[in-house]
Amino acid sequence: MPYKVPQLPLSTDLETKKILKKVASAQAALAELKGVAASLPNVSILLNTLALQEAKDSSAVENIITTHDELFRAELNTEYIKSAGTKEVQNYALALKTGFDLVSKNNILTNSTLLEIHKVLEQNDAGYRKVPGTDLKNDKTKEIIYTPPQHGDDIVDLMRNLVNYINDDSLEDIHPLIKMAVVHHQFESIHPFYDGNGRTGRIINILYLVIKELLDYPVLYLSRYIIQNKDSYYRLLQKVRDEGAWEEWVLFILDGVEAISKQSISLISSIKKVMQDYKNYIRENYKFYSQDLLNNLFGHPYTKIEFLQDELKIERRTAAKYLNTLSEDANNILDKIKIENTNFYINTGIMNLIMNHDYNTGH
Repeated sequence: MPYKVPQLPLSTDLETKKILKKVASAQAALAELKGVAASLPNVSILLNTLALQEAKDSSAVENIITTHDELFRAELNTEYIKSAGTKEVQNYALALKTGFDLVSKNNILTNSTLLEIHKVLEQNDAGYRKVPGTDLKNDKTKEIIYTPPQHGDDIVDLMRNLVNYINDDSLEDIHPLIKMAVVHHQFESIHPFYDGNGRTGRIINILYLVIKELLDYPVLYLSRYIIQNKDSYYRLLQKVRDEGAWEEWVLFILDGVEAISKQSISLISSIKKVMQDYKNYIRENYKFYSQDLLNNLFGHPYTKIEFLQDELKIERRTAAKYLNTLSEDANNILDKIKIENTNFYINTGIMNLIMNHDYNTGH
């Protein structure tokens, strides 16, 4: 019998012993991540650099592959964008930031917020599906695996119910991490958009954790976990529809929260070490060191003369001298590159960390 997307809350008891035990360890790891992220002197490095990292990973789930180098160069200059894949990844990063700005203002996730996120992601106003004919197929065999709701009125009704469930905790008194797993499955099952459902669903995960104050900033990116466990992810999504295997699904998501929290803690700790190394080296070797200069160098994977000029309130000639001096340093602190008529100064420490960090071992 075909799966009929239920109204929320579910009638299933999701607070089993296994789930509650896993919730405890997942929440502990998430709380540690929240604390470590807050200890960074410049949190914008997380919001800028890691948003691009998440965008790349989330898009890779759907086989939109792009390289780090092309992605960061595209950030420097939108005219540089050559591949459709890079553009899609950039749109994801922008959609994530747009969503974070919107939920930061009112602390709820509305249908209009979801539509705005999707509009930025897909660069169109298509909105929720109105025309039937959407099926989810096996990539290899092209066999239909699942047919989501087909009628526009049903989709609008289910999305209204989902948004109410997200924002109104009186509807079901369960832990937010369990609820996030339910929300993610429900959204993917409704499949409300013609395209971009997976990426939008992964943005919802991050924003939900912020709304519930389990994180201050969107720094937990489950996309990497989904890539590492892609077959299990799709198998368990469908197993809930076929067999009602909610416990297995929730445990899978909780495992992901715990694993990625620990990996992210490791990465942030590495970023802090690089920042400290840069601080010590520049302060010891150059009289122009300042905390504002360090903040500028770590506010993004790159900077340019205008950024330094504006933030440090210094003359253009002085800003150019600082950046050129650091880019000529034998220790390769900054990598100077020219794109069209503009010089950009890449923070090599951060770039090496983001591009080479082993998320499985934490090194």
